[in-house]
Amino acid sequence: MLNFLVLIIPIITKLLVFVLVSILATTTFDGVKGTSLGAWLPLQNPNSPHVVEIAKFAVAEHNKEAKALLVFITVVKGESQLVFGLKYRLRISAKDGVATTTKNYQAVVLEKRWGKELLSFQEIKT
Repeated sequence: MLNFLVLIIPIITKLLVFVLVSILATTTFDGVKGTSLGAWLPLQNPNSPHVVEIAKFAVAEHNKEAKALLVFITVVKGESQLVFGLKYRLRISAKDGVATTTKNYQAVVLEKRWGKELLSFQEIKT
């Protein structure tokens, strides 16, 4: 019996890992089917409430770090990447304080179960 368990446990472990990876690879996050782990995939609805929440977080964090006064307008487009969490790369439209013109910014945010982290935020020069 012990020999049988020694042989079968590694096989079952590999099978479980394969099943879990397969489930993750076909799970949908914010309308993005994650068919390629680690690949950037376009968001089907960049203005979904959750994506807008991520974008507003990015602007607020940038304002704290840079002592800026950007005001969020909208998410122009975005992509997500399944990593150790979910990474968002968003093109955000925002204006500086009371300015009437808007500018585009690229923000990268990593979202994990326990919170969000702003990885980068920069103006997109056109």
